[in-house]
Amino acid sequence: MTYILPKFRHPALPKNKLGYTIKEYEGALSTLCAGCGHDSISAAIVHACFDLNIEPHRVAKLSGIGCSSKTPTYFLGNSHGFNSVHGRMPSVATGANLANRDLIYLGVSGDGDTASIGMGQFVHVIRRNLNITYIVMNNGCYGLTKGQDSATADEGSKNKAGSVNHFHAIDLAGLALELGAGFVAQSFSGDKTQLIPLIKAAIQHRGFAFINVVSPCVTFNNNVGSTKSYDYVRQHVEATSTIDFVPIHEEIVASYEQGSNLNIKMHHGEDILLHKLAQDWDPQNRLSAANALLKARAKGEILTGLIYIEQDSNDLHDILNTSNEPLNGLSKQVLCPPNEALEAINAAFR
Repeated sequence: MTYILPKFRHPALPKNKLGYTIKEYEGALSTLCAGCGHDSISAAIVHACFDLNIEPHRVAKLSGIGCSSKTPTYFLGNSHGFNSVHGRMPSVATGANLANRDLIYLGVSGDGDTASIGMGQFVHVIRRNLNITYIVMNNGCYGLTKGQDSATADEGSKNKAGSVNHFHAIDLAGLALELGAGFVAQSFSGDKTQLIPLIKAAIQHRGFAFINVVSPCVTFNNNVGSTKSYDYVRQHVEATSTIDFVPIHEEIVASYEQGSNLNIKMHHGEDILLHKLAQDWDPQNRLSAANALLKARAKGEILTGLIYIEQDSNDLHDILNTSNEPLNGLSKQVLCPPNEALEAINAAFR
C-alpha cells in the first residue's frame, strides 16, 4: 500500500538520549497534496519530539476535521490518537486531560475547525488554561471542500476562483492573547528553524500554548492575490527574533554579532533563548504584545515568532485542585468514599 512508509532506514541514523531514531516519531506516508505546508508542520513536530527525548507513548494527539486534522496520522505513529468531530477537539482534549494528566497533549486543528465551527470551544479551552499545545495549520481556505474562503482569509485577498473576500479576518493569535493564553506564537510552515524551537517551547509550557502557523494550500490558495500564498508570506513575514530552544542542563554555546539575548525559563527547567533583532515590545507583557500584533497587521505584515509568554501559569488541574493520580489509577476506596464521608458532605449543606 502506498501510504505505508518503507521499513528500511539508514543503520547510522542518529539517536536521542532514549536510544530512539527519528523513525520512532514518524507516522504513515502523507496523502496530502505534494507541497502542502501541513506536511512541513508534521515534520517539525517529529523533530521537536525527537529533540526533547519524549517517549512516543506519552503523547496524546487530538484533532477535529479538515486537511490539518488528518496530519496526526503522519507523525508519532506510536502515540495515542483521537480524531474527533468537526470543531470539537478542545472538549475531547479537556476530558482526556482531566482523566490523565500524565500524558503530553498535542491538539492539531485548522482555520475552519477552529475559527468557524469550533470557535466556541476554542474560546473556552483558552480561558480554562488546559495544559495542551494547540497548533492551528492556517491556510485561509477550506481545502476539503474546494477552496472557499475561511474565517481567517484576509479582507481583500483573492481565492483561486477569482473571488475577493470582503470580510475582516479573525486573528487567532490576537484572540488567544486577548482571552488570556499564556503562550502565543506564530510561524510559517516553511521556516523550520523557527517553528521547531517554538513547538519545543510550547510543549514545555505549563498551560495553554497556542501556535498559529501560516500553511499555504498549494491547490486552492497559492495564487496571485492570496495573502496565504508562499510568495506573499515570504515577502511580508516579519520575524520577531531568531529563536532557539536550549535545555538548561546542556551547555549553551551561541555567538551573535548584534542584538541582545533574552533567556526565559520554562516550568520544566528548560529555557527558551531569544535573540532580539528589531523587537520593539516585551513578550512578557500582554498589552505590549497585543500592540505589536496590531502594528504588524496595520502594515500588512505577518508577525512570526514568540509573541507572548506568561511564565507563572496555573493550568486547569491547578484551578480545579484535581487528583495528582490519573483517574484510571485511583483505587475503589478513593472513588467510593464511605458513608461517614458522604454524611459529612451532606451535613455541610444543611
